[in-house]
Amino acid sequence: MPAMLAVLETRTIFGGETATARLVFYLLALLTLVLFFWGLYRRVRAYRGGRQPEGWRWLRRSVAREIPDVTARPSVAESAAIIAANRSITKVKRPVGIAHLLVFWGFIGLFLATSILSLDYDILGTVARFLTGRTYGFFQGPFYLGYNAVFDLAGLLAIVGTLALALRRWFSPEPQLDYRRAEVPEEGYSRSKIVLGDQVFMAGLLLILVTGLLIQGLRIDGEGFPAFERWTWFGWVIGKLFVSLGIGAAAARSTHAWLWWVHVGTALAFIAYLPFSKALHILSAPTNLVVNDPANIRRLPAPPSGPAGYATLADFTPKELLGFDSCTKCGRCHYVCPARTAGAPLSPRDFILDLRQWSDRENGIPLLLDTEKRPVASGPLSKEGPLAGTVIKERTLWSCTTCMACVEICPVGVEHVPTIVQLRRSLVDQGVMDATLQGALQNISTQGNSFGKSARMRARWTKGLEVQIPDARKEPVEYLWFLGDFASFDERLVQVSQTLASVLSHAGISFGILYEDERNAGNDVRRVGEEGLFEMLVESNMRAFEKASFDRIVTTDPHSFNTLRNEYPAFGLEKEVIHYSELLASLVYKGQVELKPLQRRVTYHDPCYLGRYNRVFDAPRAVIGATGCELVEMPRNRTNSFCCGAGGGRIWMDDSFLEERPSVNRIREAASLGVDYFVVACPKDYAMFSDAVKTVGLEGSMKVVDIVELFSEALLGANLIEA
Repeated sequence: MPAMLAVLETRTIFGGETATARLVFYLLALLTLVLFFWGLYRRVRAYRGGRQPEGWRWLRRSVAREIPDVTARPSVAESAAIIAANRSITKVKRPVGIAHLLVFWGFIGLFLATSILSLDYDILGTVARFLTGRTYGFFQGPFYLGYNAVFDLAGLLAIVGTLALALRRWFSPEPQLDYRRAEVPEEGYSRSKIVLGDQVFMAGLLLILVTGLLIQGLRIDGEGFPAFERWTWFGWVIGKLFVSLGIGAAAARSTHAWLWWVHVGTALAFIAYLPFSKALHILSAPTNLVVNDPANIRRLPAPPSGPAGYATLADFTPKELLGFDSCTKCGRCHYVCPARTAGAPLSPRDFILDLRQWSDRENGIPLLLDTEKRPVASGPLSKEGPLAGTVIKERTLWSCTTCMACVEICPVGVEHVPTIVQLRRSLVDQGVMDATLQGALQNISTQGNSFGKSARMRARWTKGLEVQIPDARKEPVEYLWFLGDFASFDERLVQVSQTLASVLSHAGISFGILYEDERNAGNDVRRVGEEGLFEMLVESNMRAFEKASFDRIVTTDPHSFNTLRNEYPAFGLEKEVIHYSELLASLVYKGQVELKPLQRRVTYHDPCYLGRYNRVFDAPRAVIGATGCELVEMPRNRTNSFCCGAGGGRIWMDDSFLEERPSVNRIREAASLGVDYFVVACPKDYAMFSDAVKTVGLEGSMKVVDIVELFSEALLGANLIEA
């Protein structure tokens, strides 16, 4: 038998360890699997303990896409492709994504290598010995040579990727990797254990990879470099390196014996550690991406039955609990959050980490590391007090603009915004809210608009127009124009609304409005957490729609556009909803208007609810291009656009505590481009950025204009922009 092994192109599996050593290995492996599956069971049990939405319909929707548009959830096959290519990681940080891709496929390769080896030795070999008394296996000859060549490459890829990620995590000055909290507790806190958890995770991976490589080189050196082991090209190079260092065959064999145990022990310890650490994202993150549903953001789920909002762990859905475990603490959401940038006490990363720590404590799941320490039990460590207000502070929840930047950039599909809204619902139920917000909601409840003005004044902006705007309740029209509160009541926007009316009339578009029957659409009311008021507004607007005769809805307000398009269908709305920039773009595309070039230098701001939420990016740019203006893109544009700070009801709340308003941050960004005009396609943006221009002191050098003002000047020749 020894002579036969000397000529076979293979190697011994345990490398000459004694029978006792093999027994110890299998006992350790068994213990590891018991710990791993026990920890995994605790996690799965916690998910199943959550509220089951629509009979787990959220999971079934992953298999078959329901809505064939750009905002629909990916199918399982599409999700698998995203995971396989690491596209969710690469889309923003390409170098990081590439490094992670190397780690991902490298470890998949090494896992397959271990599985193949176990299949040959532990399963086929054991069965053969039991049935025939002889050893049988396929781990030899050409298969063995190809196996080593391929999986040596996997090992190299894993080492390069892991080392790159480790060096970035340990030494990069990037702000997203800084674990300092946005909301700082008065009693203080420490995240040293979270940092240690990262270090253990990265160091553990590197130790497994490096010791695996070293024992391969030591084995080849100890065997005297058999010619066929050249196929084990990476190990061969390391073996030659050992020889150059004076490590002969005997020393290599003895070193291999103990280093093999270091490698195996580290690998087994890592597997057992996985369900109780950050490493769990290896399993939870791909799963979360498969069940990720973009519609949950655009079409907020209804609150659970019983008290409004989330109050206990049982209120969370399995998807949300899985999302907590999927967070990798990469900090991308922390970095792009406009609230955090402005100095508000909200970090989407901290929000998820706090809920994860609280959830684990509530479920009795031990975390060895990755936990925050505080001198007293507060925040996620609190044992008493309401979830919204104690575990997560009120000021943290009210800081959110619901801009979706955190959800958009998250590489593992965590959906922060719906959870924030559910917790806000609990605060609203308790009556805990900003006084100005309470006033705005009262105005909407009694008058149907946030300005608190009589509904009869909603169409006052139409006075002075050369043409009478049809009443869609009294005569059929093609387009029902849903203006929203700001385009109807804000004095700064009267001219913009009148301009759009003139443009549509000149182009021969059949359109009308609801006059006093229009109410606030409720997008921000719902995202504030006032579900009851939202439903009341929907019912009122739906009654108005039923009175009118129209083919489709066009709206000036991206916030109204989002809720009308994505949320009203659940209440019976079956009409197409478009944004006015899309209508203007179609006029140009169909040749219904002829524009004269303006030759202005402008930049354009992508509204959150138009761009990130509904993927309307090209229509506004097509309009700007048709007017002959030179468009200079903002550094943060399209899906990476920076919020104006008005969304999620923030426009109705006090923001005097902010270090710098998001709108001011955005205008400073635009000022660096050397443009004369800051173009918007949202009434709230017009209001927010007009104020920001004054704050920054740029009134004489940059002007905020609505996209229809450019269009009108190019169409009608009237210079409304300079008026």
